Amino acid sequence: MASVGSPQAKSSARRQVLGVCFFLVVITWLAFGQTTRYDFVNYDDNEYVYANPNVAHGLTISGVAHAFTGTQSANWHPLTTLSHMLDCQLWGVRAGGHHFTNVVLHTIAVVLLFLVLQQMTGAVWRSAFVAAVFAIHPLRVESVAWISERKDVLSAVFFMLTLAAYARYAKSPSIGRYLTMSIVFALGLLSKSMLVTMPFVLLLLDYWPLNRFTGRSSIRQLVLEKVPLLALSVADGLATLWAQHSSLARGEQLPLVSRIGNGLVSCVIYVKQMIWPMDLAVFYPHPGDQLRVWEIGVAIVLLGLVSAGAIAVRHKSPYLITGWFWYLVMLLPVIGLIQVGSQAHADRYTYLPQIGFCILIVWGVSDALLMLAKRRDGKAHHGKDAPLVSPESATRRPYQGILALSGGLAIILLAWCAHIQASYWRNGESLWGHALAVTSGNFMAHDGLGDYLANHGHLDEAIEQFEKALNIAPGYPDIQTNLILALRKKGRTDEVITHLQAYLKEYPNDAQAQFNLGNALWKKGDSQDAIAAYEKTLSIQARYPAAHYNLGIALDQNGQIDEAITHYREAVQEQPNYPEAYYLLGNDLLQKGRVDDAIAAYEHALKSQPAYPAAENNIGLALFQKGRPSEGIAHWQNALAAEPDSVDSLNNLAWVLATFPETWIRNGNQALSLAKRANQLSGDKNPAILRTLGAAYAENGRFTEARVTAERGLQLANAWQNSALANILEGDIARYRINTPLRTATEPSAAAASR
Repeated sequence: MASVGSPQAKSSARRQVLGVCFFLVVITWLAFGQTTRYDFVNYDDNEYVYANPNVAHGLTISGVAHAFTGTQSANWHPLTTLSHMLDCQLWGVRAGGHHFTNVVLHTIAVVLLFLVLQQMTGAVWRSAFVAAVFAIHPLRVESVAWISERKDVLSAVFFMLTLAAYARYAKSPSIGRYLTMSIVFALGLLSKSMLVTMPFVLLLLDYWPLNRFTGRSSIRQLVLEKVPLLALSVADGLATLWAQHSSLARGEQLPLVSRIGNGLVSCVIYVKQMIWPMDLAVFYPHPGDQLRVWEIGVAIVLLGLVSAGAIAVRHKSPYLITGWFWYLVMLLPVIGLIQVGSQAHADRYTYLPQIGFCILIVWGVSDALLMLAKRRDGKAHHGKDAPLVSPESATRRPYQGILALSGGLAIILLAWCAHIQASYWRNGESLWGHALAVTSGNFMAHDGLGDYLANHGHLDEAIEQFEKALNIAPGYPDIQTNLILALRKKGRTDEVITHLQAYLKEYPNDAQAQFNLGNALWKKGDSQDAIAAYEKTLSIQARYPAAHYNLGIALDQNGQIDEAITHYREAVQEQPNYPEAYYLLGNDLLQKGRVDDAIAAYEHALKSQPAYPAAENNIGLALFQKGRPSEGIAHWQNALAAEPDSVDSLNNLAWVLATFPETWIRNGNQALSLAKRANQLSGDKNPAILRTLGAAYAENGRFTEARVTAERGLQLANAWQNSALANILEGDIARYRINTPLRTATEPSAAAASR
């Protein structure tokens, strides 16, 4: 047999390690490769990726700057944000590419975990089993299959690299190696702040398996060694608290006692889920103060007993200290002492902590089986005639056989469960539907399913889900907002108003809700109450361009043009690129006879939105009034280039080309073609357009057709009781009877500024 240090033995060991790495890659992709065919889900993916302009545009200078100076969904993890940007640069907003990156990063973390554990402990198969469980445990699904949880898989890669760098440093300390380890750790913190407990994990590794605890002075030195890393953790923790301050307010409504109780129970639940990973869901509702005293008591006793037991046998089984307290320490930032969000616990929070618990189980079970095998072998060979047998040879085969069989079965079962669990992430409907199937009172799942249904046109079913969510959590504003949006899409305006009014009794200073109430009231035709709602909105949030704009529209409808002008001006002052506000401002100014100011407003509208046919049409009218017909014609032509079937622009241009006194302006053939098209689009039922068509016939010398057309317009004008237009058409008819075309430099009677 080859000796341990021989080239053959080293080559065999390398092949063994490579074989394990290949196996880990295969099982990881068997469990999660399916996700590359899945879509985004309607749970943060929009905010993190496809609807986030800073991310969806790929790697840009402004986006990179925002990644470091701004927040994403109340989180600060710039490196994760950059990875999403890079994905958008490579894949666009096709979800499959983003899923692919998640699986690749998780695979790298799995292989690195095996290599690091094997390097630290020298135990190939135990390390391989820990890495395999980490790779395909169903609790990993949320972190891998959810694109928004990129921060988990990315931070895990840096976590493993930090462990590897630390092991290398511990073997032969140097400033260069310490700096390398610190830089990698900092990159991990920039990926996810949950790594803040890394210095304590490294201290646990110093105890076992690195065995660096050799005395009091040594322990003090090891603690001091972690201070720079702890400083990085504190800085990142403060940055995270700054980013999450808006989300903490709702969570802090939970009493501290409730948060502590839920945290203790969650630590036990995670252990149960690792051993029996069934009924996993994307969201578990927080119990609030509904946890029973005995549940908290049992959690305290169990956690206390395990902790005391690990300490008691630390000399005999030091891995218990490292494994158990790795688990507890890494969970500390996410057990809800500082509550962010409304969840009781989450599968993703176990991603790195349960590595410690798995180490505890694998080494503990392995040592227990080895001890049992040794005892059995010792009894079998006891006596004076017992052969001389080494303990290693006596116990190796049964010990390995039991472990191999049980470990293999466990991996197969876990991989199968993970594959099934990952399948629920194919879209929002399956994700939230499964959550509702395995949990109760899950308002977030009802809301998520409703949101998915609403976005896919199933409004009635969506409304039903939102109403169920509100029955469970009546004070949750996001659900109320989603219900209101769905009701508005269905045109159920009265119900929208009722829900908004009820919501505003609880949250009277919600400017967005006040604004939405104004919109609903205006849609109902209640302009007075709409005006009051918009004014209330602006009293809460003075800088609100859309509220100024909509208030201007309501004031216009109420005949308060001067007040409307004031609010349109406020809107464009707060939002300079607001073409619609400039357009309506121009209309009101034109109506007030302030033609020059109207032209300036229309020009601003066209500068903000060059393809704006309505603005082109109305600036043409304003320029015509100012005696600048050629410029007006150019704008009407622009309008028709952008919108060939614009009736107003067709009619206005036809009128000028048919009736203007200057010969160089008129064009009878073009006028007739335009007027016919305008009349066709209006259904031959607009008397003013019929007047233009009559004038175009007359310009072409077809006076009989001009008279007949004008007479048809006269009949419609009388039917509409428009006496002014009827009188004008009678004058036109008289001219056509004596074969005289119209000549005028005034605008057409149908060309009032359109809105």
